[in-house]
Amino acid sequence: MNKVFIFDGDRFSNFKGFCKEFSDIVLSGKYNWQGNLDAFDDILFGGFGDIEDEEQYTIIWRNSAKSKEDLGYSETIVKLNENLNNCHQSNEEKVIQEIKDAKMNKGPTIFDWIEEIILDNENVTLILE
Repeated sequence: MNKVFIFDGDRFSNFKGFCKEFSDIVLSGKYNWQGNLDAFDDILFGGFGDIEDEEQYTIIWRNSAKSKEDLGYSETIVKLNENLNNCHQSNEEKVIQEIKDAKMNKGPTIFDWIEEIILDNENVTLILE
């Protein structure tokens, strides 16, 4: 039987809270994921926390509609501004454009990024509730 990890959107209201929820649920508090989305993808692939290498598992995301709003454009702008402060100057123009787009409610949100990363991982079944 596949492992099942359950995230609950009622337990967080921003990206930092999602990172804690993910760390508590998937990494069993052994590691503290800080929000790097490349690392998120690596963790989902397995070998960290409670996921074995290439293990098949399910993520159930309860109250995902709330999370979609909480991790929407406002929170995306916060994250993009953090990215801008930490990115290489060759990427600044791109991040600035992403911030402009997010301010106009255009482009992907943090929720979209997370969902896409999960869906792109063939080991994971995602159920949004």
